[in-house]
Amino acid sequence: MRPTVNDIAKAAGVSLATVDRVLNARSGVTEKTVQRVNAAIDQLGYVRDVTAANLARQRRYRLAFVLPEAPELFVATLREALSEAGRSSAADRTEIRTLSFPAGNPHALVRTLRTLNAGNTDGVAIFAPETPHVRDAIARLKSDGVPIVALVSDLPSTGRDHFVGIDNIAGGRTAGFLMGKFHGKSGGSVMVLVSSMQARDNVERRLGFDQVMAESFPEIEVLPSLESHDDEEITARVVSEVLDARPDLTGIYSVGHGSRALVEVLRTHHRARQLTIVAHELTSVTREALRSGVIDAVVSQDVGHVVRSALRVLRAKSDGVGIVPAQERIRIEIVVRENLS
Repeated sequence: MRPTVNDIAKAAGVSLATVDRVLNARSGVTEKTVQRVNAAIDQLGYVRDVTAANLARQRRYRLAFVLPEAPELFVATLREALSEAGRSSAADRTEIRTLSFPAGNPHALVRTLRTLNAGNTDGVAIFAPETPHVRDAIARLKSDGVPIVALVSDLPSTGRDHFVGIDNIAGGRTAGFLMGKFHGKSGGSVMVLVSSMQARDNVERRLGFDQVMAESFPEIEVLPSLESHDDEEITARVVSEVLDARPDLTGIYSVGHGSRALVEVLRTHHRARQLTIVAHELTSVTREALRSGVIDAVVSQDVGHVVRSALRVLRAKSDGVGIVPAQERIRIEIVVRENLS
């Protein structure tokens, strides 16, 4: 028989109300009594049924997702996945709020994070670059007892509780392997288009890509990163300029989350069919570009899994219980025209 709260109360010599206060970390119990109750819990091997306790208390989880306002379709895909999760979250007693901040504006992000605290939020998931301002804002939330999950791009120096997303170095290495295999041993050069080198996921992907290209495909020259800042005009201009200026260009690696402007240029440029194109994230644009042969391969992640994992992790951290690491591992997916669904 599993031990119950009645067994704990009897072993510790206290009332059921006192056991309940200790289990829920409420005030009104002396430190000596808390120690006696915890000793009884350890002695009996009691494991709390968090789900039953939450049902009894009618506990609801108030979770916030903080996302950039960006033209890139990947963010829109994240929002769609959140909306879908929100429709089924009532059964999990979960309220989901989505908060936005202007992309590339850390001060606006900090102002958004300042609206959150332990009084109105049980957990926060953030998709943003790691800056000193953001680290300070997350430190404040952490000190207030609010669990933090980093989405897609990690925030390891902030003390966040968990990262939900692919291993971005491995994602870059995968892109490098695909580039080299599609490209062949004929030499040439590869343009690398990034959203921002302040975004850790972009930096890690570029690092992994460079590692594989140097190790396995040294005959291919990898050009310096070109930052688009998710601006479609900048993207279209720099891609067109490099295509015109570099007759030796044989490939393009799109590191970031947005490829609309890149795809539009490639659809009309006379050299497009001569290039190997590898991109990240499966969106409506990259999906259609795969079908039409504009893009050769996409290194992707299941956005629905990312959102569901973030919800599970935040609820677990809020309850102070562990997670199942294998369940929360986001796997790298390779999508080509032949396996599109």
